[in-house]
Amino acid sequence: MRDTLVLTILGPDRTGLVESVSDRIAAIDGNWEESRMARLAGQFAGILLVTVDATRTDQLVASLRGLESAGLQITVRPTARVTPDAGMHVRLEVTGQDRPGIIRDVSHVLAERSINVEEIESEVTSAAMSGEHMFAARARLFAPPGTDLADLRARLERLAGELIIDLAVG
Repeated sequence: MRDTLVLTILGPDRTGLVESVSDRIAAIDGNWEESRMARLAGQFAGILLVTVDATRTDQLVASLRGLESAGLQITVRPTARVTPDAGMHVRLEVTGQDRPGIIRDVSHVLAERSINVEEIESEVTSAAMSGEHMFAARARLFAPPGTDLADLRARLERLAGELIIDLAVG
């Protein structure tokens, strides 16, 4: 029997950080299955899915705790495998002049329609000619069966007009 664990890792970014985590997982024959990791403002943040023989879970957790002396915060959450729900994946892209509240306003429209944000990636950059701060986000959404994509597009287009941003739903 294997345990399924979700790990989160946060700490100062440094070379070899991913290697040190992966070495500890591999040392007990754990399997690194899925992950999302990024460097933000000098900090490393990651979330990963690991499976491990149930008899070795405590050993893995203890080994990972050893990385806390290097400044990492690691959480381990046991979880169950989730079977995919019926529905569809939708991509969303947002671009425009940066201002507070863009994600809040877009996510409100999605939540009203029971659409789940599964992944989101965003950044603020300087516009090439003007140097203004430009916001861009890309998201993978999960819409339940029966979601009216035309209604979603229409509501997001109204929001885009209010926020003066561009939105692409596909």
